[in-house]
Amino acid sequence: MLWTLLAIVISGLGAAGIAMLLRKLTRNRLPKWIIPAFGGLGMLSYQIYYEYSWFDHQLLRQPAESVLVASETGEVFWRPWTFFWPMTTAFTVLDTKSLLRQEAASGSVAAFNLYRFEKQHIDRVSHQPHLLNCATAELLPLDAQKKPQLAQMKVVNKDDPLYQRVCQ
Repeated sequence: MLWTLLAIVISGLGAAGIAMLLRKLTRNRLPKWIIPAFGGLGMLSYQIYYEYSWFDHQLLRQPAESVLVASETGEVFWRPWTFFWPMTTAFTVLDTKSLLRQEAASGSVAAFNLYRFEKQHIDRVSHQPHLLNCATAELLPLDAQKKPQLAQMKVVNKDDPLYQRVCQ
């Protein structure tokens, strides 16, 4: 976050410097308010660029065995441009290195870890082990002691990228 703030300040100073240069090149015919206006636009432009490139940057940082299985986009009222171009606010990756398949009486069952990344003022990462019954497409999260959390069980669609990657 410190580097992001530093980059925002530097982009603002750079844009203000361009405005100062334009003002000098026009022999001070441009108004003085153009300098802080360019500075503000420079900082806002970098912030928008950073927000929209966050998802791609985070995906590039993932290990080769990670597979994207879901992403979420959203709008925020204090970022009015997100109502026209929603930005990615969270995504989930499957750790294929942790994937274990076992045959059971009812069909194949897979155990694996899912990692969820959320864009907030400080990026949040959470991980949770899961079980997926490939025959019934039931996804069951496990707690820290590897005990099933039956209240959170859900059925996934067989066209879902998670099901496709884990069961086929």
